Amino acid sequence: MDYTHLGRAGVVVSRLCLGTLAFESSAPESESHAIMDGAHEHGINFFDTSDVYGWQEGKDWSENLIGRWFAQGGGRRERTVLATKVYQPLSDWPNDGRLSALHIRRACDASLKRLQTDYIDLYQMHHVDRGTPWDEIWEAMEVLRAQGKILYVGSSNFAGWNIAQAQEEARARHLLGLVSEQSIYSLVTRDIEREVIPAARAYGVGILVWSPLQRGLLGGILATEGQGGPKGHRVSPEVLARWRPQLERYERLCAELGASPALVALAWLLSRPGVTCPIIGPVTVDQLDENIGALDLELDPGVLARLDEIFPGYRTAPEDYAW
Repeated sequence: MDYTHLGRAGVVVSRLCLGTLAFESSAPESESHAIMDGAHEHGINFFDTSDVYGWQEGKDWSENLIGRWFAQGGGRRERTVLATKVYQPLSDWPNDGRLSALHIRRACDASLKRLQTDYIDLYQMHHVDRGTPWDEIWEAMEVLRAQGKILYVGSSNFAGWNIAQAQEEARARHLLGLVSEQSIYSLVTRDIEREVIPAARAYGVGILVWSPLQRGLLGGILATEGQGGPKGHRVSPEVLARWRPQLERYERLCAELGASPALVALAWLLSRPGVTCPIIGPVTVDQLDENIGALDLELDPGVLARLDEIFPGYRTAPEDYAW
């Protein structure tokens, strides 16, 4: 396993992060526990969840499932850099969502209880809250840090200017600020190249990538569409029709390389400046074992150029759209 720092922070994380969105909804508890054990065996020490995963699908919380895994002992909690999130409402009752100091406090305590741990390594804001001032947000986070309930703070789905605003507000308070930003990023969705990645790199914020296979679109969907596509994909017929010409070229290129489309998509992300790690979401141990192969796949400049031809990206703003 390869490791790197989480942004400018001292903590070290694996270059692949285990995502738990599909736990319980697509992977039963026994399989999910086996996947987490397998992740540790492969050297993955970074797990990502949220206080709404599982619950949103009417299942058990992913956090509960992870908590029961931690409770088995054997150094499971100690060997894990644990990330979860706060923001999403859990009901329509006032203050039961977003980033008020009240909700942050209540949500953190609830996550700690479900996770059966006394601290969260990385507490991420799941979305920007335009209705709460940064003074309140940072004060709430600092209270949690002082209480020993969280160690680092991250963001998710922030625009570049949101990252800059958060960091400048933190700097004014002499705080560490954000150490990570979790964004959607893939060969198909490259919007963050304009401003989010430049902002994150300028502020020492590591990029964590969600949906690196674009919900299965980049997982070899054409080669297996007769069998229903890759297991776990959530691609609509309309989206598949839109991207079919590029996917045909992409899967031919992967066949030339002798590598699966999923591994090529992950290896491409691992080569991108500013990316700390893609978040993989295996629903079986076999899928986990396969994903590890991305770490050994190096894409040469010629292959990277061909990928850019198939899936054009963006230059840094404003040069991307102006002189």
